[in-house]
Amino acid sequence: MALPRAARTQRRTRIQEAKEEQILEAALEVFSLHGFRGATVDQIAEVAGMSKPNLLYYFRTKETMHRALITRVLDTWLDPLREFDAQGNPVSEIRSYIRRKLEMARDFPRESRLFANEILQGAPNIEDELKGPLKSLVDEKAEVIRSWAKAGKIAKCDPYHLIFSIWSTTQHYADFDVQVRAVLGQDQAGEGRFEDAARFLEQLFLGGLHVSEQPG
Repeated sequence: MALPRAARTQRRTRIQEAKEEQILEAALEVFSLHGFRGATVDQIAEVAGMSKPNLLYYFRTKETMHRALITRVLDTWLDPLREFDAQGNPVSEIRSYIRRKLEMARDFPRESRLFANEILQGAPNIEDELKGPLKSLVDEKAEVIRSWAKAGKIAKCDPYHLIFSIWSTTQHYADFDVQVRAVLGQDQAGEGRFEDAARFLEQLFLGGLHVSEQPG
């Protein structure tokens, strides 16, 4: 991954670290609104509240900022899947995964839209990560799901499409938030919509897999 220029110095001061975070926060805002192609360094500098030359001292190109954000988002996005435990109760594991993904949709909507835009553009910045670490992790967790099915704890299913389905249904609440709130209307579009979604998705997935409560 290309590093910001300040990160390549032997010692990074707290001021340098704070400036990099300030720039990345501004870049996240601009990229999530305009996409990579529509975003400009001038826009990012304006949102960051600094001059363009000052910003370019820390990140020489728009691509460098975007790559840093995408790499960070991908790592964060995979945390809930990493915690999927083969020794755990399928009810607890699937329910926890659904809820953690919905929490991320609620708390990190800009990051979700940034990631979605990257995928829609053909994943030019993270194709290697998708085919490498991401695929390896999904393969590992697919085996967990298969082991549960083999043990009769859940119905037989395609584990990859189960994971894809959880991704798509939970991230919908971030990527299509405006549509969700418009359709639900004022009475149902508050923060409670995430709890409503969690209960429904638990019913959908746990019921569809015929998962019943298992002894711990």
